[in-house]
Amino acid sequence: MISRRHFIGLSLMLGVPVKFNQSAIVMTVAGEMNASAMGLTLIHEHFLVDFIGADKTDPSRWDREEVVKRVLPFLLEAKKNGVKTILDCTPAYLGRDPLLLQRLQDSSGLNILTNTGFYGAVQNKYLPPIAMATSPEELSDIWMKEIVNGIDKTGVQPGFIKISVDSNEGNGLSSIHKKLVRAAALTHLKSGLTICSHTGIAKAAFEEIEIIQKVGAAPSSFVWVHAQAEKDRTQHVKAAQMGTWVSLDGMGWGDFDEYAEAISNLKAAGLLHRVLISHDAGWYHPGEANGGEFKGYTNIFTEILPRLKKIGFVQNDFDQLLIRNPAEAFTIRIRMA
Repeated sequence: MISRRHFIGLSLMLGVPVKFNQSAIVMTVAGEMNASAMGLTLIHEHFLVDFIGADKTDPSRWDREEVVKRVLPFLLEAKKNGVKTILDCTPAYLGRDPLLLQRLQDSSGLNILTNTGFYGAVQNKYLPPIAMATSPEELSDIWMKEIVNGIDKTGVQPGFIKISVDSNEGNGLSSIHKKLVRAAALTHLKSGLTICSHTGIAKAAFEEIEIIQKVGAAPSSFVWVHAQAEKDRTQHVKAAQMGTWVSLDGMGWGDFDEYAEAISNLKAAGLLHRVLISHDAGWYHPGEANGGEFKGYTNIFTEILPRLKKIGFVQNDFDQLLIRNPAEAFTIRIRMA
């Protein structure tokens, strides 16, 4: 069987989208895996994040063995709660380290996915100069090279696209953030990788969805990351009805009752099948003693699920949120408008 990597490479040569007849596949840091093997999945976590800035970050700023030692107990704790797969959402120029992720996967026995893309939030502090100087098409080509050839000569291929935008509530997305969204949509149409965008409020999310649709991708290719920042829950419903993935993913930090109410609201609207949940927790901070404060990946099991049980959620609902939805969301498949 010809590998997915070679299918994508051939697609690039021919200038046409990739089309697969293979079974549902996701891409881990160890290679292809059937989506059915993902099991219970946390779709937005971090193991290491380096906030020093795009011009200064480098793997030489941390010792991988020290990071593994610090992070591994938290991964094993998640595993005890049934977790089988974790998506590491740390992007390029913010501490993404494929070799570290491989070590963590090997040490923990968990499946780990990493990403391609650029992070535009925080007024572009984590964007490399090339992001400013290139077109959406050129940015997409950069990300496609990682998808086809692996990241930084490691051979590790990304399993999803991670971008971010600033929610400039009054003025809409900046021109460079619109470019990031367009590039992500172009990349999705070539690769079938799902787009996760650090967003926040609904106004920015719907602007992104509009851009993605104009490029030709469906809302189902898009994960509205940090949708919990939008307090008008009718907007969650509106986005989910369009097919967007509504990601309520700050459970390592936020108000547990609010999360339970937001999830319940989407279930009442018949839209639980468009919801993703996670902690946005972790992480090792380079430059801080022992990596600084670390938040684990268990609040969903100790705080959120008990609250949902009290309001009538059953095991099938939890399987929908944590098993079936992640597998559907991150299966590599082109979703066209």
